[in-house]
Amino acid sequence: MATKKLVMVGNGMAGVRALEHLLKLAPDAYEITIFGAEPYPNYNRIMLSSVLAGGADIQEIVINDWDWYKENRIQLYAGHMVTRIDTKNRVVYSDQGAEAKYDVLIMATGSNPFMLPLPGADKEGVIAFRDIKDCEMMMETSKKHKKAVVIGGGLLGLEAARGLLHLGMDVSVVHIHPYLMERQLDETASRMLQRELEAQGMTFLLSKHSESIMGRKRVKELRFTDGTRVDADLIVMAVGIRPNVALAKSAGIEVNRGIVVNDYMETNIPSIYAVGECAEHRGIAYGLVAPLYEQGAVLAKRLAGVDTAGYAGSVTSTKLKVSGVDVFSAGHFAEPEGTRALRYQDEVEGVYKKIVIHDDRLVGAVLFGDTGDGSKLFSLMKSRESVKGREKELLLGFTAGAGSSVSPEERLASLPDDEIICGCNGVTKETIKDAILNKNCTTVSSVKACTKASGSCGGCKPLVEGLVQLYAGDAAGEPVKEGICGCTTLNRDEIVAEISRMGLKSIKEVMNVLGWNNPEGCSKCRPSLNYYLGMLFPESYKDEKESRFTNERYHGNIQKDGTYSVVPRIYGGVTSPSELKKIAEVAEKFDVPMVKITGGQRIDLLGVKKEDLPKMWEELDMPSGYAYGKALRTVKTCVGSTFCRFGTQDSIGMGIRLEKELERLSTPAKVKLAVSGCPRNCAEATIKDFGVVAIDGGWELHVGGNGGVHVRATELLCVVKTEDEVVEWASAFIQYYREHAQWNERTSVWIERVGLDSVKKALEKKEDREALHARLKLALSTQKDPWKEILSDKELRKNFEPLPNAEPVKN
Repeated sequence: MATKKLVMVGNGMAGVRALEHLLKLAPDAYEITIFGAEPYPNYNRIMLSSVLAGGADIQEIVINDWDWYKENRIQLYAGHMVTRIDTKNRVVYSDQGAEAKYDVLIMATGSNPFMLPLPGADKEGVIAFRDIKDCEMMMETSKKHKKAVVIGGGLLGLEAARGLLHLGMDVSVVHIHPYLMERQLDETASRMLQRELEAQGMTFLLSKHSESIMGRKRVKELRFTDGTRVDADLIVMAVGIRPNVALAKSAGIEVNRGIVVNDYMETNIPSIYAVGECAEHRGIAYGLVAPLYEQGAVLAKRLAGVDTAGYAGSVTSTKLKVSGVDVFSAGHFAEPEGTRALRYQDEVEGVYKKIVIHDDRLVGAVLFGDTGDGSKLFSLMKSRESVKGREKELLLGFTAGAGSSVSPEERLASLPDDEIICGCNGVTKETIKDAILNKNCTTVSSVKACTKASGSCGGCKPLVEGLVQLYAGDAAGEPVKEGICGCTTLNRDEIVAEISRMGLKSIKEVMNVLGWNNPEGCSKCRPSLNYYLGMLFPESYKDEKESRFTNERYHGNIQKDGTYSVVPRIYGGVTSPSELKKIAEVAEKFDVPMVKITGGQRIDLLGVKKEDLPKMWEELDMPSGYAYGKALRTVKTCVGSTFCRFGTQDSIGMGIRLEKELERLSTPAKVKLAVSGCPRNCAEATIKDFGVVAIDGGWELHVGGNGGVHVRATELLCVVKTEDEVVEWASAFIQYYREHAQWNERTSVWIERVGLDSVKKALEKKEDREALHARLKLALSTQKDPWKEILSDKELRKNFEPLPNAEPVKN
């Protein structure tokens, strides 16, 4: 039987989850192509607020990394917007010129944020809060501006506001209703939430109708219909979403509010399906993740030819943590006619509970501050069983009249097997129970690695811990013990110690001997182990290229359109006419779309095709600037005493010496240096990993700075007199960092974790510094410029050959 071609438009959570199910049920049934409008792999949109608030970085919210697509033979067109579907000839076309034929087409186009059509809404500084690009815009804005206004007092708006507070902005939340989160909370719970958030620093403007956005090019203020106004450098609109149906409509697919589907997610056109926020089933378009995953499971079985009941719709509940406060709501909590409500409120502990009953059945609930009974209440709503005589038990969590508390174990045991425990990833109690009882997952981390439960926002972690205790009993592992990833409970120090003690020499050996739960590892632990082995055994360990990220495998920064950037090393920012001429000639020959001076005083050739990379480097014949790697990136310099009338030392010469001393060195995370020729600090040395500032008769050495999202000024390590001492201390510091930091941990984070005093103590003796310097020299002696290695190895060069008849695949 010939393999069918399956094309999916959309690379989001719902669609990719459906494909995950399909690959398990029928791994070889389809040749799969995905078009994603964003230049990223599949990521967890729910976690964007955590990225904004500093609780996670972009890499941590990726659900399926680039390697997942490659391992499952999926052609991914990332950064491609599908513009047309030819339903007659069954072909999909993108704005980048890519096209793909299909036998089966899945529409998973998600939703678009609704932007209020206010005068001035097109001004700079007015954005939505929907994707990674929006997060990055907020982070950049917070560096230059202070006044933020969020329009929308729902969940999304409040999470955006909390993230902006974390970024140091003054935040006002504008809401059209008289109280917050009116779709999830009643007024009492909402007022309690408002007090909590005001204590965190938010300001609320309620019952406000926005009229216009003022400012010339950039927003300056928001005006309301009552004549009042509020200053704003940034306006975030979080007022709702709308199913993205424009493409489907243009293709003749039936749409209403969303793309109309039947119980098997089929549209009106044969072989075209829709799933997720873009789909409308029985008149409802769902915006919560659990119903979307239920839809995906039905669709996957349908496509795999497995008998399944159709999707019958979902009863929804909301259990979440709003800016640190636990909230749960479900059903008809607003007390419709004919219902009666029971309430419990404790202002001291910040707890509020309300249940709503109709005809002796539970039809609604709101929990604030204590959401432990939420799952049980939701199960009762779905089962529609009588609760007569148990009202107080449901409200207060104890048996009426008996006064005995219901234990957490009893609560969990009473939950039905189909209860969703992890809403972010759609993991049921039955799935977790099976992992514990049949797959030896006896810790939270192993359950997370096996099922993804608790792997996103973490709100369900207490429930997962409880299930581990319930079903594993005495075999349950330490519930709070987590390692470098979900594949192991070992942390960085334990792993490095065991590798050294037992002389483990490969990633596979480490995973096998140290008892990895996942024998293949994951995108977090494989690069970590690759670094630790290379750091411990620089002479004997052979770098495992497949365990590096895409940028490091191809030795170039991948851009959003699938091209790469080439950055040759320019020592200390100093170049020559002949070098500039060579770069210009290569740029012209390979038709480079953009040539840019970088912030690190280098030249970036942007928009290079993957297959052109080896030839470009061959003709440049210059060292790589490692703009892509976890290595020394740049040594920024000012002109110093060579030309500047204020310069006290030769900062150019010092910078070039440091760069040549440390180039090609592999480090836990990227490392940036700078040398300023006087205390005026034109090279910005005090926000670098290692900064050198010239003073009269010597040099100040600064460490632990960061000019990124979380700006951190350096701390003074010491003052030295000679250039040789600068090199000695710099080498010792960076080698000590190499040997003790966690993989992917910047020096700024590491210094805060271990303390500057511990670093000073480790480096205070000259013999210790010399020993560290010697180990650094040994590590460097094994390193070659990557492009010289690639150019001399035919097998390595094959990695850069383009796929036949395809756009570059970002994996």
